[in-house]
Formats: sequence, structure tokens, C-alpha cells
Amino acid sequence: MRTGLTPPQQVTLEAMEIFRWRLAFVRRPLFQAPIPVLLDQDETRHVVIREDGTLDEEPTLKLRT
Repeated sequence: MRTGLTPPQQVTLEAMEIFRWRLAFVRRPLFQAPIPVLLDQDETRHVVIREDGTLDEEPTLKLRT
């Protein structure tokens, strides 16, 4: 699932995993950078790692429940 992530996204992902966040899935829109989505350990919050490695803590991404 990590294949194709930018180096800054990979660094951020590794840092978040230390705090028990997990990579839930990666959206791969055409002609755009991949969008990794992480869930906290309780699966109550999600964040997106932007292409530059920064976190979007309030993504507009709609998740199915």
C-alpha cells in the first residue's frame, strides 16, 4: 500500500505509526499524488497526509461506515 507515496508522506507515515496511527487505505486519483488516509487506534479519527508530508486533520474526505 505504501508504494508510490512521496518521500515526505513516507516519513510522516512512519512518525504517525509511532503514535499508533495506522494506514487504512490510499486513494490514487488519476494524474495526482496518492492520498494516504490514517486512522487512530480507536478508529474514531482520520487524517490525510498531503503530498508535502503535512497532515490534514480536517479532511473533506467522506468515509463509508
